[in-house]
Parts: sequence; structure tokens; C-alpha cells
Amino acid sequence: MTPIATPADTEQALVLRRVFDAPPQTVFRLWSDPARVKEWWHPKDFTTPTFEMDFREGGAYRYSIRSEKNHGWAHGVYREIDAPNRLVMSFQWETGDVAHDQPTLITITFEAEGEGKTLLTFRQEPFSSEGERLSHGAGWGQVLDAFAQVLAGANS
Repeated sequence: MTPIATPADTEQALVLRRVFDAPPQTVFRLWSDPARVKEWWHPKDFTTPTFEMDFREGGAYRYSIRSEKNHGWAHGVYREIDAPNRLVMSFQWETGDVAHDQPTLITITFEAEGEGKTLLTFRQEPFSSEGERLSHGAGWGQVLDAFAQVLAGANS
């Protein structure tokens, strides 16, 4: 999925929008349960061996992703939780590369879209370069693909 951005957002913000075949309460719930998040919070060809979550405003999360060739950690803090409408959290990689490990802010909204569907809007910012924004867009797009697969299983 190609990130959707306005010209003013270029290099600063990543915006992804997806419609899921479940109501906002169900979609939001899969973002707030660490056992369920562990099933989908990773790009293609990765797994999430660890996902620790204190799901409350001011609470933190930390997780690892792993593939055959790569392993990485990231963390953040939940800044706002307005179930089932909005989730705001910080995000930061732990690679040891100061340029790559800059903190960003993620805002996710969950809006009812017709009968039993949810429009999820994912926004992450700021990015120091268009390359960083596009890299995160590819990764989060794959995470949302994995989310859709888990959600489909939860609804069957």
C-alpha cells in the first residue's frame, strides 16, 4: 500500500488508511491485547517473539521482531487511549544508530465505516527524510496486512 500524504506532509508524516471488515470495538481490541498484538505486529517474513505492554495512558510497550537475518527492538509510551476511537503513542527503534532511532508519534483513529466496518487511519510523524518515511510506510503496510489476516481469523 502506498502511503497517502499531502504535499505539505512530504518527508514529515506517513499516513495509511485501511478499511477493515469489523466494527471499531473489535479492531481497537486487537490493538490493546498483548497476546493478540504479538500475532500481527511485524512486517512480512518476521515474527514478534516478545511484546510487553502496559496498556494505559502513560504505560509503555516494548517488543522485538525477528526474521532469518534480522532482529530488532522498539519501544514507546501510550500517550492517549480513547477506546474505541483513538490511540496515540510514541515509537522508537533501538538500533544504536542515532539517526535511525529518532522518536516519532503514532496516532491511530478507528472510525465506523458503514455497517460493521472500520476505517483505520494510521499517522506517524515526524520523519527526518522521505526515505525514512517510505521505509516505515512499507513496514507498517505489511503490519496492517498481517493485522487484516488476524482480524479475519478472529471474525470467522
